[in-house]
Order: sequence, then structure tokens, then C-alpha cells
Amino acid sequence: MLQTFLKIFCGVSLYRSFSVRIRKIVMVKAYAQEHVYKHPWERVTSASWRKFADPENKRTLSHILEVDTLNHKLEPLSVVDAQSKSMQLTTRNVSLQKFIEVEEKIRYDPHPDNLTGWTICEQETSIRIKPLSALASMAEKVEQRCAERFMQNSVKGREVMERICKYLEAEFSWMAP
Repeated sequence: MLQTFLKIFCGVSLYRSFSVRIRKIVMVKAYAQEHVYKHPWERVTSASWRKFADPENKRTLSHILEVDTLNHKLEPLSVVDAQSKSMQLTTRNVSLQKFIEVEEKIRYDPHPDNLTGWTICEQETSIRIKPLSALASMAEKVEQRCAERFMQNSVKGREVMERICKYLEAEFSWMAP
């Protein structure tokens, strides 16, 4: 199972057996990036909620096998403040938690240079390999590879967001004064 996880999510293969004592090593790889959407905050945040439900995204977001909606409620880690136009989303991996923890924080706010027309997206991701004997010596390499994959996939996510924003713009253009 671990080998399959590393192959799918991090592009790493393990071909030999490890017999190392379990050590308490916790490595963390983190990165942050910003992106400016040249769309209003309302459109970008709407696109964010639609990103995984859009059937056209299966091709672009091929690293996501499936997204199931178990119920329609916001976790306390997601905060939408429509009055101040700020949305903060925190997501964590559900699967394979005994091997790896991934936490992604995304914040959408109006861009200070164009408060009504642009949105700034700040994204922070941390990847933590759990202390396992099989990964202790490789944790840093695995985390680095996972971080690289997350960076690549975040580019795909931005492409999807841009496409949905343009779709929303066209869909509601008839409502403009």
C-alpha cells in the first residue's frame, strides 16, 4: 500500500525491503505561492466551489480520481466572510494519514491594486511524512517530490479556475447593467 501511494502521489518507487528501527523523525516540506485572478472576488470564490464538480475537469485534474460529497456543510476550517470579501479554505488529506499528512491553506481576497476587479489567491501547502522505518532515510526526498507534484497540480488547478471564471462571466454577462 505504501509503495502504491508513493508511486501514484509522489512518483517514487520502492524496490527493496527496509529493515530499520523506527525513529521519531518528522520532516516537513512547505511552500507558498500567490496568483492574481483578473476576475472579481465573487466570481473566483464561486469558481473555487465548482472546481471539482465540473465534469470537464477530469482531463485537466487527472491527479484527482474522484471527489465525493458526503454532505454539504463547511468544516470550521473553511471561513467565508462575504462582508469583508475574504475566503479561507483549509484542506487535509483523508487517505493514507498514517503515512503522510498534507495540509493546504488557500485564501482569496480582493487585490489591493484593483479591489473590485481582481482577486489575489495565497496558497500554502505543507507535506509531512510520518515517522516510519521504511521512509525515515527517504523522507526529505519523498517530501520534495510530493511538493513538486503539488506545485505542478496547482498550475492545473489555476487553469481550471480561470476557465470556470470565464464560464461564469459569460453565464452572467446578460445581468450586467
